[in-house]
Amino acid sequence: MTEDDPLGPLDPDFAARFVRDERRPPCQLYLISPPEIDTGFAERLRRALGAGGVAAFQFRVKGVDQHSAARLAEPLQRICADADVAFIVNDSIALAKRLGADGVHLGQSDGDPREARAALGPAAQIGVTCHASRHLAMEAGEAGADYVAFGAFYPTTTKQVEHHAEPVILSWWTTLFELPCVAIGGITPANAAPLVAAGADFLAVSGAVWAGDEDAAVRAFARVLAGSGADG
Repeated sequence: MTEDDPLGPLDPDFAARFVRDERRPPCQLYLISPPEIDTGFAERLRRALGAGGVAAFQFRVKGVDQHSAARLAEPLQRICADADVAFIVNDSIALAKRLGADGVHLGQSDGDPREARAALGPAAQIGVTCHASRHLAMEAGEAGADYVAFGAFYPTTTKQVEHHAEPVILSWWTTLFELPCVAIGGITPANAAPLVAAGADFLAVSGAVWAGDEDAAVRAFARVLAGSGADG
């Protein structure tokens, strides 16, 4: 038995035997906002989405009330809508409902997917953080989640890391379940390829994009997702 998962450790050979089902859509980028959003961020988001290949954007800000969060979110939501990118609210079912967001991402202490479904309706995309636990992921799926998120896979400065996941959990999940899985935690163009190879459906990234040139970073990720590496 492991600290994170009552199901116990996965056979490390599982990853070596893994072959991605060709019927599964290719891995895509899931962009997460930086912890603090300034007045220039809307233009940065527009540039990042303009670089192509982003499937979803998660609005994640801390330490502000719902009214302030809504004011920050509304222009970003319009940019996402114009780019046909899903706008997902982190943590708050109430804020997602207020904004009419495309969905909500729930941590383990942020509410139940059933509660989110009742509040947001059948079309909402509901994601759940499952750390490194297959048990939590299966519970989320049974509760009606639309995707599960595993991680952190690498060290990250975006948030405090308490759970470390290995790529084999992505291989196990995508072999057994159709529900998409998201890899998160310290992912950069330089270290993303093993997660794509292991079966991630989405790569959730933040610091690797917003710490520098967002257009160049998104394009670098696109090259990795296309299988041509981070360089060139």
